[in-house]
Amino acid sequence: MFHARRPLWITLAVLSAAALVGALTLRPSTARAAGGFDFTRPQTVATGLATPWGMAFLPDGSALVAERDSARLLQIRAGAAPVVRGTVPGVVPGGEGGLLGLAVSPAFGQDNLVYAYLTAANDNRIVRFRLDAIQNQTIVLSGLAKASIHNGGRIAFGPDGMLYAGVGDAGQTANAQNLQSRNGKILRMRPDGTVPPGNPFANSLVYSLGHRNVQGLAWDSQGRLYATEFGQNTWDEVNQIVAGGNYGWPTVEGIGTNPNFRNPIVQWSTAEASPSGAAIANDTLFAAALRGTRLWTVPLTAGGGAGTPVAELQGQFGRLRTVVVGPDGWLWVTTSNRDGRGSPIASDDRILRFPPVGVNPSPSQSASPSTSPSTSPSASQPPGGCAVRWEVNDWGGGFVVNVTVTNRGAALTGWTLAWTFPGNQRITNFWQTRLTQTGAAVSAANEVYNAGLPTNGNVAFGFQGTYTGTNARPTDVRLGSVPCTVS
Repeated sequence: MFHARRPLWITLAVLSAAALVGALTLRPSTARAAGGFDFTRPQTVATGLATPWGMAFLPDGSALVAERDSARLLQIRAGAAPVVRGTVPGVVPGGEGGLLGLAVSPAFGQDNLVYAYLTAANDNRIVRFRLDAIQNQTIVLSGLAKASIHNGGRIAFGPDGMLYAGVGDAGQTANAQNLQSRNGKILRMRPDGTVPPGNPFANSLVYSLGHRNVQGLAWDSQGRLYATEFGQNTWDEVNQIVAGGNYGWPTVEGIGTNPNFRNPIVQWSTAEASPSGAAIANDTLFAAALRGTRLWTVPLTAGGGAGTPVAELQGQFGRLRTVVVGPDGWLWVTTSNRDGRGSPIASDDRILRFPPVGVNPSPSQSASPSTSPSTSPSASQPPGGCAVRWEVNDWGGGFVVNVTVTNRGAALTGWTLAWTFPGNQRITNFWQTRLTQTGAAVSAANEVYNAGLPTNGNVAFGFQGTYTGTNARPTDVRLGSVPCTVS
């Protein structure tokens, strides 16, 4: 989410360690053409996620990851199971909306603030909260039009300390050319959401216009901003963004001849790309492609243009949503196969990372596949029974529930959690489980990848629903035939 220059101390540490152990070896020129990362050696950081969308790194090197539909905020370290930090309140997922982009305050060490772009009941908005008090959020910017498509959602702090946001046209193409609308734009704001000096339009957050659906923002080593953008039926784009630039939508899609509009530096067919996240390292822009199921590497020129793009990871991991250069110097990539448009395998969704070319990871750097996100198991609890944590995000008439099950009994190789709703709740969507509902009775069973549930082990899943009247939680929750305590 941040501009992609690695701190000098990281670069020196990597090079020094490589020289000491003889790990820095020459690689084929094709590896160097891939932007400086070795895509033949992926490491799995996390599995069993539910549409991971935003990703940003904390000063300690761990990643914060947003699950779009569950509204959960996860903290992830290579080689360790993801930890659920909490559920972001006010998120109303649907279609392409939900908990989307994340950004960590440049002054996190002092203010502990995290920023999130989310879809609420009536709009898209940007909020911020302390990581140790997620439920207490402050609205930074609200009133962005929402829709089932084209919500944009990527946010990032630029090298100037300002917060930038890619906002989609919300399916209303005229928004993109209307300066009175913040949709179909890239916005630039102070961290508190106010208009900063240097914006191109007086008293306006609009930084550039004429965009359909920007979901990738990244800066090069000279501080120039680039953005990835979804086209309609013909061309997807990478644009170099300048203050006040008009990028043509809906008048022009892709490269055009109208001098009033700025042309993209790269265009692809929508089948080849549908680009979401973007990152820059080693004078190369990396674009995560959804429909194209690949990672595009785009060499950037000194003048701000682009050389010939090269496709990596084509078809290997399915739909790719987000790409970020981590503080470890590795390239982190998330899949998006559980977003309703993919074909997930047992371990989806995943977070992968790729090492720099020529750097062989030490054992401490190696990441092994992790379990699904969960709270920390309490191994000291005596065996017998089960405990269920029932976390509700309710906006009146609709809700999301995140369920964490702790098995206090004998280890299970398959599980079913059953309950009866006390009201008229109806489930409309679910993840990390196979769920059925008959009247008020609900049964949630394991997926193939999370069937194992050891003694004092945890498993997590979630669902979305609607109701009228009250939304009381069930009291008769059972793991198989064993009653569970609910908190």
